[in-house]
Amino acid sequence: MIAYNKYLPFTALEEKWGFYVNTVGCSRVAPAQSYPSNKHEHPSSHYFTWNSGRILNGYYLVFISKGEGVFESVGTNSINVSAGTCFFLFPGVWHRYKPNEKSGWEEYWVGFNGEYPQRLMSKDFFNKELPLVNVGLNEELLMLFQQLLEVVKASPVGYHQVITGITLQILGLVNAMSIYEHYDNDPTGKLIAKAKFLMRESIEKPIDLQELVKELPMGYSKFRKVFKEQAGISPNQYYLNLRLKKAKELLTSTSLNVEEVAYHTGFDDIFYFSKLFKKKNGLSPKAFRIEHLNQLS
Repeated sequence: MIAYNKYLPFTALEEKWGFYVNTVGCSRVAPAQSYPSNKHEHPSSHYFTWNSGRILNGYYLVFISKGEGVFESVGTNSINVSAGTCFFLFPGVWHRYKPNEKSGWEEYWVGFNGEYPQRLMSKDFFNKELPLVNVGLNEELLMLFQQLLEVVKASPVGYHQVITGITLQILGLVNAMSIYEHYDNDPTGKLIAKAKFLMRESIEKPIDLQELVKELPMGYSKFRKVFKEQAGISPNQYYLNLRLKKAKELLTSTSLNVEEVAYHTGFDDIFYFSKLFKKKNGLSPKAFRIEHLNQLS
C-alpha cells in the first residue's frame, strides 16, 4: 500500500446528482506511530486527536485491512477493531478511533454525502448504534477501494459521477456482507479468500508466497493444492495475473510511463515485465497503450 488521500471539492452539479464523494484515501500506520500521523495532510474539519475525538458533517466508511485497534462513538462502548472490519461514521455523531500501538493498522476510507445517501441511511440499512460490520478480508471490497483510488488519482473527465458509482458498489457489498456473514461456514474457503486478499494488497510490492502462507494455518504444499482446486490455477499464476491485470489498468487509465507501470506492479526489471506482458496480452505495454488510445479516437 502506498499512502494517499484527497479531499474533493464538489459543485452544484455534484449536489444535483444527489450523491457525491468528498474524500478518499488509504494509509499504513506503523506500530507505535502517532495517529493521525500528520495533521497537515487533513483539513481542520477532519483532523482529530484521541482525547478530543471528532464530529463530521457527512457519512464515512473506514475499512481496516490489516492490524487491530479500537473504536468509540456516542451510543457505543469501546469496541475492538480487527482486520476485516468496516465501520461507519455518521454526521453529527462524536467518535474516535485508533490503531493499537503494538500492531498498527492499514486503513482505506471514503467520505460521501447527498440526498441519496441521506435517504439510504434513513432506511436502517446501516445503523449508527451498530456502526461496525465484519466483512472479513474480502478481495472484492479491496479491489473496489483500489479502483476508487485509481480513478481519483487519474481524475478523468466526469470522474465525480464515476466514483459515486464505485462507492455505491462498496456500500452494497458491505450491506450484503452484514446480512450473510453468518452463513459462511467454509473454513478452507475463508483461508483461500484471505490469501487472495493478501496477494491483491501486495501488488505494488511482490511477496514471497511461502512467507504469505505463514499467516495461514496451512502448510505450503496443501495450500498450493487447495488453492488450485478452488481457483483453477496455481497461486503463483494467480498472483502474476493480478499484477499484469493491474498493469493493463494503469496503462489505460493513467499517464504513467511503462517503467513507472512496471514499478507500480512490483516489477524491478522493465524488460522482464514487458516480456511477460506481451506473452499474456499479445502486445508490448507500449503497443497495448497505443492500441487503446486509437480505439478511443
